[in-house]
Amino acid sequence: MGQEVTKKVLCGRLIDPSSQKVIEDGCVVVDETEGIIVDAGTRGSVEAPSDVEEPELPSNATIMPGLIDAHIHITGLRSGDYIKEPLITPYATLVARSIRDLEAVLDAGYTTIVDAGGLISLELKQAEKEGEIRSPRIVAAGYTVSQTFGHGDIHFLPVEYVDARTTKLKTPFSALLCDGPSECRKAARHALRAGADFIKVFTTGGVASQLDRPEYPQFTMDELKAIVEEAHRAHKFVHAHAEGAEGIVNALEAGITRIAHAIYIDEDGINLALEKNAVIIPTLTIVKLIIQHGRELGMPDWAIEKAEEVYETHVNNIRKAYKAGVKLATGTDIFFSPPQLKLYGLNSLEIINLINDIGLTPLEALKAATTHAAYIAE
Repeated sequence: MGQEVTKKVLCGRLIDPSSQKVIEDGCVVVDETEGIIVDAGTRGSVEAPSDVEEPELPSNATIMPGLIDAHIHITGLRSGDYIKEPLITPYATLVARSIRDLEAVLDAGYTTIVDAGGLISLELKQAEKEGEIRSPRIVAAGYTVSQTFGHGDIHFLPVEYVDARTTKLKTPFSALLCDGPSECRKAARHALRAGADFIKVFTTGGVASQLDRPEYPQFTMDELKAIVEEAHRAHKFVHAHAEGAEGIVNALEAGITRIAHAIYIDEDGINLALEKNAVIIPTLTIVKLIIQHGRELGMPDWAIEKAEEVYETHVNNIRKAYKAGVKLATGTDIFFSPPQLKLYGLNSLEIINLINDIGLTPLEALKAATTHAAYIAE
């Protein structure tokens, strides 16, 4: 087999979401030195040296791949007031809280997270790799890329306080504002310079931003192509916040195949997603949480009102995409965790939402949380 096998774990049941199979009398062969799975299958089908350790789990135990949250934000925030709390809470406190939140996500069975915009994950990535903190593997965008008057532009602050290159504020969220292809190219390079694993770009407005709407397209095609080109030059990918129909199509045509939210995806967007073999991360969880708990948690009225407005449409359109064969991945878009809810660690809410609201089978939902989500994290 080539690898040094150090353990052969026996279990009652093994779930393989890729093949949509549940295997009885399962076995997983592990190379603990490299931290990789060498083989998996029925006990009689896998190869391993006869002298390796063979721990046997209880007969009712199930082994499955580690889960992936393909769209999350690690911020340390403890309320829904994402305007005030980052401004008044010491940054080091937010980082300390975030370490606890990462532990909670790991303990929930999530072995990888894709942080789709935020400094803390980017800055903790090295500590995770060194084993200094207990955390899922972190794939982080760091600085997001937004046009002026885009979803990432906090318009009520002075513009020099919003852009990461000029701000005097140290907060979990920080955007790079850019307009025109040359500025967009430079912003992408700045994000990569900061250590980004991928580029996160806003191709539409959104629910949580005040003055724009999810339907508004953002960035021109020339701007998007400049960002994508810079990412690809560095062998990185681009992950798009895309909620409106036009912005979804623009993202796909620009070469972006990781599409978050897709609230208003239409037939053109569905067909293009299939053509490009794109994966959509619906992030149903956060919209549902805003509707259910937004007011008690101090979220802005505009976010609550827009969440209430879009949810039914969101579910209906994602259901159409699923029935057409578009690949879906799990991402919660959780960006805060109030003490009464402790949302980090409840990441499997997205699996439940995909089953109950969209109609995926349990095995399909697990594939969304593993195989398809792994593509988002590549």
